[in-house]
Amino acid sequence: MTTIESAPVARVVEIDGVPMSGLLAVAEQPRAVVVALHGGATDSAYFDCPGHPELSLLRTGPARGFTVLAVDRPGYGASRPHVDDFTRPEQRVDAAHAAIDAHLDSLDLGAGIFLWGHSLGCELTMRLAVEPRGKDLLGIALAGTGREHHADARGILGTEAQYADPKGVYGLIWAHPEIYPPELVGGAPIASRTPAYEATVTASWPHTEFPQLAARVEVPVHFTAAEHERVWRGDPEALDDIAASFTAAPRVELHTQPDAGHNLALGYAAASYHSTVLSFVQECIDNRAADRISATTK
Repeated sequence: MTTIESAPVARVVEIDGVPMSGLLAVAEQPRAVVVALHGGATDSAYFDCPGHPELSLLRTGPARGFTVLAVDRPGYGASRPHVDDFTRPEQRVDAAHAAIDAHLDSLDLGAGIFLWGHSLGCELTMRLAVEPRGKDLLGIALAGTGREHHADARGILGTEAQYADPKGVYGLIWAHPEIYPPELVGGAPIASRTPAYEATVTASWPHTEFPQLAARVEVPVHFTAAEHERVWRGDPEALDDIAASFTAAPRVELHTQPDAGHNLALGYAAASYHSTVLSFVQECIDNRAADRISATTK
């Protein structure tokens, strides 16, 4: 049985005068480092399920030999007062790269870094992956996103010309409340203001940025669709379309997580979800080691 490690440590690093915060949980002699990027309207606490350590990636990751860094994306956490500095994607990428480097400075990275994004955090995850240094990543994991909205979401989600319906969005994200600890339904314990730039991201993401970025990802990809996802389509046809978008990735693994909703890391199925993706990370490590051995014997 996996032992839950001690609580993660809150950290703040300064990048060109801007504080960048996050939560760090260090494993002894880590296999690798998982860098987790939260979605919208929350922060790094998303990956440390409040009141439920058994559901926390930041606690179970180190117990399985992975250091986990959950960063507050640009415009969240300590960097919130500087949100106007992150309106352009390249600004967010530069800040995230610098923050990750600073948070992990002098730490043992094991076999390398694996990026794990949720919902709106998938945008930054994929942008980091297609940068030149992204080719050194072990791989990426994506969840809570897609290329086409679920039928239930039509007319509810916002566009550049129209705000989303708050009550409708709540119903989409927290569908099947029985699959979450009751005190977490609605997200109050992890809530955070959403930066204005994310309205632009959401408007063009599924039809423009997602397919364009996916085609440039050159590392293994793990994609999870929650059984009760109501923002994005997660049926077999939609998942096949998503997988086909990653034309340069050496491997794309699709997974449907039973008994889970949009906020996979906060529900009762979180431990199973985390275990599945961490197993994929280990496979990426093993495959890289095998490739290096093969290269040296040729």
